[in-house]
Amino acid sequence: MAEQRQREKWATRIGLVLAMAGNAIGLGNFLRFPGRAVRNGGGAFMIPYFIAYLFMGIPVMWLEWAQGRFGGRYGHGTTPGMFHRMWSHPISKYLGVLGIFIPTVIAIYYTYVESWSLGFAFLVPYKILTGELVVQRGISVEEVLRPFETFRGSYIVAKEVGFWTIPSLWAYFFFLVTFGLNIWVLWRGIARGIEALAKLVMPLLFLFAIALMVRTLTLGQHEGGSPLEGLGFLWNPNFQQAFSLQTGPRVWLEAFGQIFFSLSLGMGAIQCYASYLGPNDDVMLTGLSTTAANEFAEVVLGSSIAIPAAVTFFGLKQTQQIVEKGIFFLGFTSLPAIFSFLPAGALLSFVWFLLLFFAGFTSSVAMAQPMLAFLQDELGWTRQKAVAMLGIFWFVSMHLCIFANAAIDVLDFWSGSFGAPLFALIEVIVMMWIFGADKMWEEMHRGAQLQAPRFFYYAAKYLTPLLLLGVFIGFALQPFIGATRDKTIEGVSLSALPVAWMARLLMIALLAVQCYLIYLASQKWKNVGAQRGE
Repeated sequence: MAEQRQREKWATRIGLVLAMAGNAIGLGNFLRFPGRAVRNGGGAFMIPYFIAYLFMGIPVMWLEWAQGRFGGRYGHGTTPGMFHRMWSHPISKYLGVLGIFIPTVIAIYYTYVESWSLGFAFLVPYKILTGELVVQRGISVEEVLRPFETFRGSYIVAKEVGFWTIPSLWAYFFFLVTFGLNIWVLWRGIARGIEALAKLVMPLLFLFAIALMVRTLTLGQHEGGSPLEGLGFLWNPNFQQAFSLQTGPRVWLEAFGQIFFSLSLGMGAIQCYASYLGPNDDVMLTGLSTTAANEFAEVVLGSSIAIPAAVTFFGLKQTQQIVEKGIFFLGFTSLPAIFSFLPAGALLSFVWFLLLFFAGFTSSVAMAQPMLAFLQDELGWTRQKAVAMLGIFWFVSMHLCIFANAAIDVLDFWSGSFGAPLFALIEVIVMMWIFGADKMWEEMHRGAQLQAPRFFYYAAKYLTPLLLLGVFIGFALQPFIGATRDKTIEGVSLSALPVAWMARLLMIALLAVQCYLIYLASQKWKNVGAQRGE
């Protein structure tokens, strides 16, 4: 019976904090955040960003930690079982399916994108050293970036056949290496795998990021400007743009969305990690430590590398134009081009892309863990059997993203932009309105070393659901409002419509299988309840 199984535990407190930080800190901190900030006016973006952090990020993080620990006390490491415990309605467990569906879908495409950074960590420095990716000063920005963008494009798509994309051999090789590393860590379990990875990788990630930040901030004056101009653009509040009727709504939506995605809220992974805590282990201080570590990585480190470096060499106007080409263009094209100008440019590129790989690696194992926990806790599978079965599905599914890149946008829209805010809204309603705000507040403070101000009680009960509802509606309507006639609702070209439907059918099949597995698990829950007289 699931509730009597001996579950794994975190070995140390520092290991837990680092693993949780690794879950939250990902590619979005170093790629998505700088891009969103530049595109939305820098200082204008930071105003709603910190409001969202205070009123949505911290309360939901505490709630998810408390819910996860609560579920772990009853042998449940995922939200279907947790919802079942908190709300006796038959539909509750099926609402909880989103807590295993969303992270599984994210893992499918995220791991492939993560593999790009590993490949670039080795190939870009090599090409800089051999002179293939070295540019001269005094030429236009487009000419500076062109060889780096050409390399990025040929690495990911060596050949196109209709809507199919054939990657380079290097891209497929590093995909295999990345996937193998993920499986190896997951096979080893919570303490010997995920926690050990976090203890090794997270200090290196912060060390690399600090080193790159220091190097960026000491660049001095160049053609475009200086690092201080980049920081000034980000940190000087721009109230006019933030509260303009024309530009404000987009700025607020994207700032709220960034906090949401940056902290991995509404994805089920935080609850899963927290379920391996003891029943009286603190969640208030450790939860706040997680958010603080994520914000340090994003706001202090992430904002002090890409933005100041690009502004220094290209100027603010050109940097804004670069960002409009996408988050990958900034991190995978402009940054290595800038590094190629500098002494030890190959080394700087290696450190940058390895930093991105470490950030992605800790997040991808976190996204895979909820489904593994469900198979172990609810169906009684061994860790090795769960990893093997999930690994087969994971490996096969990723090939849709490899050979049809448009699938990445479809999977990302439904799991991240649409699914995550929807699920966060559902879980906050379940915890604060159905399970009960008073009981949830008490659960949060069980064994707590930190007493939250009462203000967060009212924020979590009233304000947070309204903010989440706004984020969900905004992201749900965004594709329809901004769609053009040659785009699907996910933003991919109509010429890639077969790919979009293949990705949708994959998600529908996955959701159906997971609902059936929840049904099987619920039969065990009934037997357990009957034996206990519940």
